Amino acid sequence: MADSEVLHAKHHLEYPYSRSTGPVIGAFLTGLRDGIFLGATGSGGRVIVPPTEYDPITSDDVGALVPVGPGGVIESWAWVSHPLRKHPLQTPFAWALVKLDGADTAMLHAVDAPGPEALATGTRVTARFRPAAERIGSMADVEAFVVEGGGS
Repeated sequence: MADSEVLHAKHHLEYPYSRSTGPVIGAFLTGLRDGIFLGATGSGGRVIVPPTEYDPITSDDVGALVPVGPGGVIESWAWVSHPLRKHPLQTPFAWALVKLDGADTAMLHAVDAPGPEALATGTRVTARFRPAAERIGSMADVEAFVVEGGGS
């Protein structure tokens, strides 16, 4: 069959949906808007950050939400030398698992550091929030973590 006989049609497939955040994740996102982190109390008193609606060990509902952070330690990290357009920072940065003070689990976020030599497992970091007027209740309300006592 000649190429001119092949039918072509542009098609855009999508599955748009909305999800309600519920009382746990909604409270976490509201906390971010207000410049604080909240963790959920799980089995054995463990504090889960970011909070989940159900305990990942027992599948029971989580307990009270408690404030954590805004500082913590890097548990693991990877340097990004050439950020992509959709990355949270347009300068070199690290993706890191950050265990916030008072939490028993780590969360993934960007760390704005002057270079990979400024980072190591155990490095203390603190959250840098967007200006209050720009916060909307999303993970993007935290611009990045920064090294405590120096760095960006």
